Amino acid sequence: MGRLIARRIFLGLIALLGAMLILFALSRAVGDPRYLFIGEDSVGIDPVVWEEWGRKLNLDKPVPIQFALWLGDILTGDFGDSVTLQRPVLQAIREKAPHTIQLGIVAWLLGTAVGVPLGVFSATNRGKLFDYIARSFALLGQSVPIFWIALVLIFTFAVWLHWLPAGTKGEGLAFRNYIMPAVTLAWFPAASYLRITRTSMLEILDSEFVKFARAKGVTLETVRWKHAFRNAIIPPLTLSVFVLFGLLNGTIIIETVFAWPGLGRLAIEALWATDFPLLAGLTIIYGAAFVVMILLLDIVYAILDPRIRYV
Repeated sequence: MGRLIARRIFLGLIALLGAMLILFALSRAVGDPRYLFIGEDSVGIDPVVWEEWGRKLNLDKPVPIQFALWLGDILTGDFGDSVTLQRPVLQAIREKAPHTIQLGIVAWLLGTAVGVPLGVFSATNRGKLFDYIARSFALLGQSVPIFWIALVLIFTFAVWLHWLPAGTKGEGLAFRNYIMPAVTLAWFPAASYLRITRTSMLEILDSEFVKFARAKGVTLETVRWKHAFRNAIIPPLTLSVFVLFGLLNGTIIIETVFAWPGLGRLAIEALWATDFPLLAGLTIIYGAAFVVMILLLDIVYAILDPRIRYV
């Protein structure tokens, strides 16, 4: 296990280093990086100020040295200042991250709580009415655009029935404000969980040890949860990591439709404004979070299924 963790950390650091190298190259590929920070004000700018910006960005040094200095700042937590927000990048991310994390975790729990049990019961009721209903839900959940679901929910529960607010987060942990964004975000993951869990369960239920357990008189509930589900949990567990990571990244469409002040809206605003320091900070933090979650997933794999061995 120790070798596994060390190897995964090493590979993760290599991946992060590659991502940083690509980001740095992109910032130079568009031309002089000073244009990213000065923008339209660069026209007619004082040459002294122009040169001062060059020294500030280390443009008077060779490119490898520029990358090394930029990487050193990143490692010390200095992502620079946002061009549009005029404040440190980490400060802007800290302000928005809790909103996205709260919504993402709520949607993840909702999607998991709905999709996994539906997949289990669909598999154990194969060919019956419940199975057809569950499969229809999975089909719709993976084919209907989430922005359409969001608009339908807003029209139904906010405009027509006046039960829920149409958008914004509200003050504090206002439960009513979470309902429509969380349901919309959880719709696709729930359908994915259902499909993956059902497929995995059907494969296990057709195995010989399950048939032997039923032949010995073991109850259906015991077979369903203790024997079948425990052995079928690896594919849904893998999916859950990617679902959670995707939700915590900030879903741009949902945060835009519901005016949610999270990382998704922050990223799209930075993209439109060509705010390189903010985009770079978001990308690096997302990449580091992904590496950590994959590492935790590998460890959980080894704990849940002792047959798994990493070489």
